[in-house]
Order: sequence, then structure tokens, then C-alpha cells
Amino acid sequence: MENFTAAPELNHTLGVWTDYSIQYKVLSSLLLFVICALGIVGNVMVILVVLTTKHMRTPTNCYLVSLAVADLMVLTAAGLPTITDSIFGSWVFGRYGCLCITYFQYLGINASSCSITAFTIERYIAICHPIKAQFLCTLSRAKKIILFVWAFTSLYCVMWFYLSDIQEQVYDNITIITCGYRVPRKFYLPIYFFDFGVFFVLPLLLSAVLYGLIARILFLNPLPSDPKDKKKNGQNNHTNNKKTSCKNSRHSSSTATSRRQVTKMLAVVVILFAALWMPYRTLVVVNSFLDRAYLDSWFLLFCRICIYLNSAINPVIYNAMSQKFRAAFRKICGCGRKGSDKPAAYSVALTYSAVKDTSMVESTDHFTTELEELTVTDELLSDQKMMFPDPCVYGKVNFSEA
Repeated sequence: MENFTAAPELNHTLGVWTDYSIQYKVLSSLLLFVICALGIVGNVMVILVVLTTKHMRTPTNCYLVSLAVADLMVLTAAGLPTITDSIFGSWVFGRYGCLCITYFQYLGINASSCSITAFTIERYIAICHPIKAQFLCTLSRAKKIILFVWAFTSLYCVMWFYLSDIQEQVYDNITIITCGYRVPRKFYLPIYFFDFGVFFVLPLLLSAVLYGLIARILFLNPLPSDPKDKKKNGQNNHTNNKKTSCKNSRHSSSTATSRRQVTKMLAVVVILFAALWMPYRTLVVVNSFLDRAYLDSWFLLFCRICIYLNSAINPVIYNAMSQKFRAAFRKICGCGRKGSDKPAAYSVALTYSAVKDTSMVESTDHFTTELEELTVTDELLSDQKMMFPDPCVYGKVNFSEA
């Protein structure tokens, strides 16, 4: 993360060193430890859920795994070292620790921004261009995009191995070791503003435009009914008309609901990313134009807590807004009910077997998104007359609920 420390001038001290107060040390270390610990556990659970649960391996969830890995990197490379800085007031990890930790800090920050941009574009294509999405929003393509994102950010952040280094700040009463930058401030600012524009401003502007287009489709234009179904309804008798109409309306409603729920969840992730990063980004921009930087320790603590909270809160959002993630979290923790697992597993099996037997689908790597994949199950089960004679009777069963 950005450091305001500049290389001290030779033969010039910085005055008398004043250590942090006991209240600051206790409060900062306690808050940072709790946020980082909960964030690490939550993001690890997100990764395990997607990797160990077959029906959770969707393109959208792949991007969420990438975001979870990036958040883990931020919490471990930025959050945990901040605890030691609050306690000791000096850098304790040495020169190589400074180089590696600074590199992984920026790698996690930039990779999280790119992951958010990637799943925003994926959501836009999936909802606004559903025909193209069948070929563009696939699991294999999502994995390739994620590999490209991490390869690009890894190479881009290599420069921090050459820009960062430990420094000695000489005070009248003590010499403090810090992890700062070896280049003067005037050379660092252009690099920071480029990083700020590419990995913060541009992704947020793009997300605002794309989510506006998505909202217009989801909330202003309801999903049209299939004209083929209407033609069939005109040819069948009154009883079949009633059954088919109930099935189609229920399927269309569940599809629209699931899409809205996924989009709302991802939009909340983007909004919190913008809001929680804003204090720190604004502080750095303001300090760039001040002769003497504003470095109040309590305000810096607030800015850093916002950043680490952003990396820790995403699993909470998934658990609160997605029933599938919530059920998977409970299953990993051993809190899920055994009886409730069987219907979900059975419905997923029906979905995948039906997809394999469909002539329109060329491979198992078909277009599917988180929450939308089980929508097919609802339609398939309603067509099984031996199992469900009347779709209206079983209309309360919803396999695509978020």
C-alpha cells in the first residue's frame, strides 16, 4: 500500500520521536487482528466452497475465487504487517520482507480490481447479450481470463521490487527503520496516479455504465415469454393450457429473480469496493498536492481499517445474499442438515444429465452462471409427469432461489 515516507535528507534529524499511545496500540492491533482473522477465514471458505462443490464451479464463481485470493493477499501482506507496525512503531521484517510484502500488497490490490472488472463484464454479456454469452461466458474462458489477469498484474507489479526499500529515519532520540520507497516523491507520484487511474477510477466508471445497462434490462424490461409456448398453448386443450401457462410463468419468474439476485450481490461488492477504498485514495491524492502531508495516526488507522474491511466483507455478502453460498458454507462447517442435501444433489444431477442429452449443447462447458444453472431443473422437473403430475401443485418448489 502507498507509503507517505520519503527518504530523509543527510545530516538532518526529524525532531523528537513520539511513540504511539497505549490506547492506539491496543485498539489498532485488536481491530486489525479481528478483521484480518475473519477475512482470512471467510475468503478461504469461499475458495473451498467453489473448488469442492461441483455445481458451484461457474464462470461468475471463478471470478469470485480470484477476488478471494486477491483479498487474502491484501489481508496477509498488508493487514498483518500493519499490526506489528502499530505495536513496535518500526519495520521488523528486514529488507527482503519489505520488497516482497510491498509487491504482494500491490498485486492483491490490482488483481482484486481486475477481478471485479472481469465479473462485471461477464454479468453484462450474460444478461444483455444472452446469445453471445453461450459462447463467451464459459468456464474454460473464465479460467483463461483469470490467468491473464494474474499474469498481467504480476508482471506489472514487478516494478515495486525496484521502487521499495527500507529506510532509516533519524530522530533526536532514536533511529526508526521503515519500509518506504527509494525514489523521491516527485518520481513516485506519476506512477501512483497511473495506478490510481487504471486500477480504481477506470474500473468504477466501467462498472457504473455496465450496471446501468444491466439494470435497464432486468428491472425495466421484463423477460418476454417464448412465442413457441404461446403457439403450443393455442393448440392444446384447456387443461394443458393451464398447466403450460403455470409452468412457463413460474420458470420465467424464477429466471428473472435469480438474475436479479446475482446482479444485486455483485453490484454490492462493487459499491463497497468504491466506498471503502475512497478514504485512503482521497487522502493520498490530497497529500500529493500538500507541502506537508497529513499523517494523523487515527485517520490513517481509519483508512486502513476500511481497506482491510473491504477484503474481509465479501464472504459475508455472499452468505447474506446467496442461498447457495450460505448452504455451502454451512456444509463446510458441518452445520447443514443431512436431509436437505439430498434434494439439491438430486436436482443438480437431473440438470447435468439433461444438458448432456440435449442436442443444442455441444459440451458440458455450457453457458451457466451462479444461481441460473438450477433454473433448468425447475423446468425439467415440471415436465416429468410421473413425478409431478400438476406443475401448479408443486409451484412452491423453487430450485433457483438465491
